[in-house]
Formats: sequence, C-alpha cells, structure tokens
Amino acid sequence: MYDEVIAGVAEIARKIRVGGGFDDGAQMGPMVSAEQHEKVLGYVRQGIAGGAAAASGGPDNPRDRGYFVAPTLLTGVTEDMAVQREEIFGPVVTAMAFDTVDEVVAAANNTRFGLAAGLWTQNVATAHHVAGRLRAGTVWINSWHADDITLPRGGYKESGWGREMGAFGVNDFTELKTVIAGIG
Repeated sequence: MYDEVIAGVAEIARKIRVGGGFDDGAQMGPMVSAEQHEKVLGYVRQGIAGGAAAASGGPDNPRDRGYFVAPTLLTGVTEDMAVQREEIFGPVVTAMAFDTVDEVVAAANNTRFGLAAGLWTQNVATAHHVAGRLRAGTVWINSWHADDITLPRGGYKESGWGREMGAFGVNDFTELKTVIAGIG
C-alpha cells in the first residue's frame, strides 16, 4: 500500500494553496520568521542530500517572496535522518515503508520527542495496540488534530512540559495543601 498512500498524500499536498493571510483561497500561510523558514528548508535540503526524494513540495519557495514552504512529502527517508527524527514545525511529512507493526513502533519511537502521533488503519484492534505502544502524549487514530478542551494535552520525552487543558491541566496550575488538625 506504500505507493498508493504516497500518491494520495502527495496529490492532496500539491492541492493545498499556499498564500498570505489576505489571499483569497489561501489554505496555508508562511513560516513565522526568516529563521524558521530557513530551518524548515534546511531539514528538507538535508533530507534530499541524504537520499530522500520529494514526492510533493521540496526546498523551493512556492511564492516569489515571503517565508513560504510548500507542503512537502519526503520518501526514501531512513531512521537516522534528522528530517525523520527531529521536530520540524513546518509542513513536512516523511514516509517510510514497513513490513511489521514492530518496525512501525520502533521507527515512530526512535526520536527524543513525543508530542503527538497519528495512525491510519482499518483494523481497530491493531490501532489500539499500536497507540498503546507509541511514546506520544496524544495519538489520533484515523484522524488528525481532533481536539477537545476537556482532554489533557502534552508530550512525552522532550516534547511539552506537563499537561495542558482538561482537569490535568488545571491541576498543573494549582498548589495543593493538606491541613490536619487534632480534635480536642
């Protein structure tokens, strides 16, 4: 299914309209700064130099000016590439083929970060089994970025600090005290 998934994701990525906040129909805006723009493109360039290929997007600015990055799908990545292991904070997705669930879990967990993960499958039992093994603070199954303010958010490892939102988030901003008084 790898080739089919790559083709579908690349087609969707190519259809995303990149533009400024005042551009009619723009679906994705620029990076927040020149520094972030260069950081994201640096990851893409480094991945391509290491043997990855851009199925969509790539290191070229899709606009004449500004800090825009085209939605990029990199194939042919390996676990040792920074573009696979680091948090990029830009519109870059990597894809790796796999044969077993154990390979997927090992690759997904092979990073010092763990904010969120998403997985797609037709097998609900497999989805929950894999979700339980992923070292990520949020795991979406057959969806992406579906949130509710009552649910706690935060990451594992070097992603996030504590929990936000939900009762767990409120507890992070409270200081509990126990007072014990003797009677009599």
